[in-house]
Amino acid sequence: MAPFGVKGWMKIHSFAAEPGALPAQSRWWLHLREGWKEFSVPEARVHGAGVVAKLEGIDTPEGVVALGKVDVAVPRDSLPPLREGEYYWSDLVGVRVENLAGESLGVVVAVMDNGAQNVLEVEGDRQRLIPFVDPILRRVDLDADVIVVDWGTDY
Repeated sequence: MAPFGVKGWMKIHSFAAEPGALPAQSRWWLHLREGWKEFSVPEARVHGAGVVAKLEGIDTPEGVVALGKVDVAVPRDSLPPLREGEYYWSDLVGVRVENLAGESLGVVVAVMDNGAQNVLEVEGDRQRLIPFVDPILRRVDLDADVIVVDWGTDY
């Protein structure tokens, strides 16, 4: 998060798949040093590769800087429904990853977009970066808390 202009607007990098998803939300939660705090968002829009927004109560560039580096979240019930085969990244974090032989590769600690594809960051006996794409991705079963991939333990 960085100041944008002189009236308390801020520039934000959004991880949403749809550029307009974050600006469409009227309330955001910011993870500040003291914990999560809810803010009203009277104005927000897509700007280049990011989002610019004005939060209620933040009226100067210094106010933006005082927030520090923060994560932005929105209430789960405000997110659009998913189609089959789609997943919110937050739902994948903490899920076990196994290969086709049933061998454990670890647990998803993050999901990244490297520009060409989404990638699972998996921590187990070592860190693995596993492309989250067909044909490597074979099954996601959130009820069973497992993702099955065509990936060797020696990759």
